[in-house]
Amino acid sequence: MKAYLTYLSKRLVQFAVVVFVGINITYLVTHMTPIDPVEQSIAAATSFGSTSPEAIEMMRQSLRQLYGLEGSPWEQYVSFWKRILVGDFGPSLSAFPTPVSQLILRALPWTVGLLLVSTLLTWILGNLLGGLAGYYRNSRILRAFGVISMGLKPIPYYVVALVLLIIFGYLWPVLPISGGATMASDRSNTFAFALDVAVHSILPVLSLMAVGIGGWFMGMRSLVSNVVTEDYVVYAELAGVKRSRILRSYVMRNALGPQVTGLALQLGAIFNGAIITEYVFGYPGVGSLLISAVHAGDYSLVLGITTISIVAVSATVLLIDLLYPLIDPRVEAR
Repeated sequence: MKAYLTYLSKRLVQFAVVVFVGINITYLVTHMTPIDPVEQSIAAATSFGSTSPEAIEMMRQSLRQLYGLEGSPWEQYVSFWKRILVGDFGPSLSAFPTPVSQLILRALPWTVGLLLVSTLLTWILGNLLGGLAGYYRNSRILRAFGVISMGLKPIPYYVVALVLLIIFGYLWPVLPISGGATMASDRSNTFAFALDVAVHSILPVLSLMAVGIGGWFMGMRSLVSNVVTEDYVVYAELAGVKRSRILRSYVMRNALGPQVTGLALQLGAIFNGAIITEYVFGYPGVGSLLISAVHAGDYSLVLGITTISIVAVSATVLLIDLLYPLIDPRVEAR
């Protein structure tokens, strides 16, 4: 127990350092840009008519307070951390005066839903087919699937997305190609709205699955190929145990460990969003929001999204590190 507590304290310190450094780098990068959000907001507010210099100066002071840009660089940095610790990223420049946190919370369910479904489906299918391919090595169908999936793996997500867009948008227009739901959909009817959202997510999910399944397939096939040579598997085969049971109870169960770790890491990264895929399909998720923020020079929004991503991924890695010694006794807590 003492060894595990020491291990726990080291991992917590490591987590804090990674988050602190990551957020600081993001802060420096966003604040080194030549864009002044205060002056941009003033220019937008005064573009529709004349405003007195006194009113502009009052507006400037209020905006500097809102954006946390008052005082020296050190005072701004301290103010930034005080805001971050309570989840306050300030107002968005591109959607002023809407708070950044509100914009992220509005987009987050779309991204989490899209990537959760695509990640889980890709993981399940990739591991299932990879396990079968590693155990039944002479299957022509599984070999052909392996060739196809590995052929798709190096292709960028957005290329597959564009191909699907052309096929189902112009050649065979049977699926919606843009948006997360129909604009005129009745959101009071939960079932109808959920069905509409599911239909709109088919193409983004397919584009993510087509590229992602190859990695899981090859990883699981390699793991199973190693496990089937173990003595306990050979003994089970000689003892006449059914091959389906050997695959399920002996092979797959012992080969899944690294794949579960990989899944946990990918689930932690879903807050980043599938940036290009969401943009191609006009999906209202965090990825599209991030691209819009970059185009508009909205560094408050960029900072908010990247901060949440850093914390989410780091927390997932921490959780894996803490649970692995408890789940698998072969892994020592050091």
